[in-house]
Amino acid sequence: MWVKFMDVADGYSAEMWREIFSQEALSVRIVPALEVEKMSVPRELWIPDGKTHVAREVLNKI
Repeated sequence: MWVKFMDVADGYSAEMWREIFSQEALSVRIVPALEVEKMSVPRELWIPDGKTHVAREVLNKI
């Protein structure tokens, strides 16, 4: 099961966060807030339910 972890301002920020989380072996799904494929629309980052503690630790490191 996936849970919403954070909202980001645009697709570029979402890709940046995906790279950061993937370095810690954490899967990330990027979901557009709207069904538009523009990089300027806000995005949501979803992570596996059992890995929220890993994502929080990554945020604490930054």
